[in-house]
Amino acid sequence: MTVFDGKYPSEQHDLHVRNPIRRWDEAFPLGNGMTGCLVWGDGAPLRFSLDRGDLWDTRPAPEVLDDGFTYRNMIELVRRGEQEELSRRFSDFFSVCPYPTKLPAGRLELHGGSPAERMECRLNVRAAKAEIEWRAGEQTCRLESFLHAETGVGYIRLKGTSASQAELKLVAPDYAGHYEDREDPRSAFDISLASLGYPDAAFGSDDNVTWFLQPTNHGLEYAIVVAEKQRIELETEWVYAIAANRDGMDWLEQAKRKTADALHAGFDEALRSHTGWWEQYWRQSAITLPDFDMEKMWYLTNYLFGSCSRKGAPPMPLQGVWTADEGLLPPWKGDYHHDLNTELCYWHYLKANHLQEGESFLDFLWDLRPAAREFARTFYEAPGINLPSVMTIEGKPLGGWPMYSLSPTNQIWVCQAFDHYWLYTGDRDFLEKRAYVYLQESATCVQHLLIPGEDGKLRLPVSSSPEIHDDRLEAWLSSNSNYDLSLLRYLFARLENMAELLGKHREREMWADVLARLPELAVDDSGFMVSPDEALTESHRHFSHAMAIYPLQTVQYHRSDREKQIIDDTILHLERLGKGYWCGYSFSWMAALYTRQGNGEAARHHLRLLWKFMCSPNGFHLNGDYKKAGITQFHYRPFTLEGNMAAADALQEMLLQTNGGMIRLFPAIPADWAAGTAAFQRFRGEGGVLVSAVMTSGELERVELHAERDGTFCMDNRFSTSRLVLERNGMTSVIDCPVGSALSIAMRKGDVVSLAEHNPPPCGIGPASSLSGA
Repeated sequence: MTVFDGKYPSEQHDLHVRNPIRRWDEAFPLGNGMTGCLVWGDGAPLRFSLDRGDLWDTRPAPEVLDDGFTYRNMIELVRRGEQEELSRRFSDFFSVCPYPTKLPAGRLELHGGSPAERMECRLNVRAAKAEIEWRAGEQTCRLESFLHAETGVGYIRLKGTSASQAELKLVAPDYAGHYEDREDPRSAFDISLASLGYPDAAFGSDDNVTWFLQPTNHGLEYAIVVAEKQRIELETEWVYAIAANRDGMDWLEQAKRKTADALHAGFDEALRSHTGWWEQYWRQSAITLPDFDMEKMWYLTNYLFGSCSRKGAPPMPLQGVWTADEGLLPPWKGDYHHDLNTELCYWHYLKANHLQEGESFLDFLWDLRPAAREFARTFYEAPGINLPSVMTIEGKPLGGWPMYSLSPTNQIWVCQAFDHYWLYTGDRDFLEKRAYVYLQESATCVQHLLIPGEDGKLRLPVSSSPEIHDDRLEAWLSSNSNYDLSLLRYLFARLENMAELLGKHREREMWADVLARLPELAVDDSGFMVSPDEALTESHRHFSHAMAIYPLQTVQYHRSDREKQIIDDTILHLERLGKGYWCGYSFSWMAALYTRQGNGEAARHHLRLLWKFMCSPNGFHLNGDYKKAGITQFHYRPFTLEGNMAAADALQEMLLQTNGGMIRLFPAIPADWAAGTAAFQRFRGEGGVLVSAVMTSGELERVELHAERDGTFCMDNRFSTSRLVLERNGMTSVIDCPVGSALSIAMRKGDVVSLAEHNPPPCGIGPASSLSGA
């Protein structure tokens, strides 16, 4: 029996709102990796808030150019306890100087009459298209809009009694500073766009094409260009594009021609090729769950991922391609944070089988190696590579709390993106030419910083654990924090393993020697400690002390009683401390920790809390308990994306775990999911295998493995019997494997193997059915 019919996501997974959308962070998001659009408003006007991923003010803050902006100086100030000087040199300017920062592109406003008396809004998730219908007096309107998945051009079509009178106005960003005061001030800084000091935009028009050109004071120029055509009396179409002077010579003229040509080709033709891209995207993986809200959020999160991460475009910064539209710089300047945010944003894509979209992050990091090498040389006075942990699109530092924004071990967490790609694809060429190289160059820098202690063990000169004790002197922990140490042990263990696989025996011995000289992680009866002389004593948003459990997974629940006890104690201690100081992403991370225990009930509970109380109606992760439901004490709503993607990862870990070379099916699902029908299709496992499985009425029904590479894949037998039917490329056989034991299956590239319980019909074994329908 086939669970998936190729129609996922369906209309049921769409966003459906029966009122006007009145906030930009609740808008319908459209995107194609480089360009983003937020559709919202009440029809008077209807707004299209636009963004482009590479629009940045990259001017450095003067402080980062100062001779004192070095790791050596930071160490000395820490040792002398000079908090004020530390803050002045490394941190304070982040919340004062308006640059570097991500920039908004501008806005389109559709004016056509009075505000809507009735409005119905739908985001078609499968087709990535916004559909809005409204009535105002005697006027009725229907609007459709999408951002083309491949061309970067945006389309708007309006039908109805006011279509011929509607006017689409271009609105430049509010660099004059006339924004309204917000009702929900952030606890972080608010900096007006006007502080950037840009001149006013210049507006122009030519026949049916209009535009504004926004100059800056640092060389960047960009424009929004719109072409308009009335098809028939009650139907008007617009095409828009965001262009910049980095696009080449005659960039503005090219944008005008591009929009005019796209308008001539028409909305319907463009929609066909656009939906074709998304149909291919949705064929990569699928799920079905008895808990439809959880299922819907997984599809919505993958929609957000496909909209804001594409190969050939910059990876997601904090807000992806949806910069805040409120007259202010985006939260935390919309930058790239490597002490959690970028890493969590790219946790889930491999298992969801969206390789190309996730490669955006890897390509970005790889291309920034020259900048990382320069920062290692100038800041750390070290060889190798190391990126600032709070950085611009060019890999330059923004400053911020120095114990985290300038932590050398955050580079190791970035390294895990390369390691995971190798593990999940089994691509040996990538291992040799990218993963090993990137980890090796990162280790070269970090190893240069390590110094032996009195016991001969290697330590960093200063240590921290994001974001324990915020930016106070107490945040500088006794070396080494479990955060730093777990990352160091992970890095050198992975390098040792990679070197062995690549036949680099001398290098393997070198990495093994460094690993042997690192201390063990600090543990007490509360589980993992923060550092050797400090346990976690209060609720905290960042589970940095528990990195070894997840995401590093260097401590394994099923490997030994000792490791199981540490994981259980660590999670129990977090429960005792409570959620008072958690942010949204904390709930995603906690759900992932529970999947290590196989605790599906607790994992689901925390994901529900996140999605119900800490996400906007459009799915955006808003960091805080903005509904004031009593979930945490953070009641703000700054939009970032890492909580969304980490939640999708935790949900996938409930359904499939493949770490350590073992495929574990439905390892952490609630009892009612198992009693119903839970299924996933084409999830990617380690080694380059795609896994599909169905569980019905408490029993595993079918499993299918599709090998992308030669290999032997091990699977924990979760069937209720030891006697199984194995079908390989149309040929069937009966095999025996005790329940709960490991079943090893040797496969060649392109092989498809399916497994089911052996229940022979009277006339023998018939052909097995396929799980490859979606």
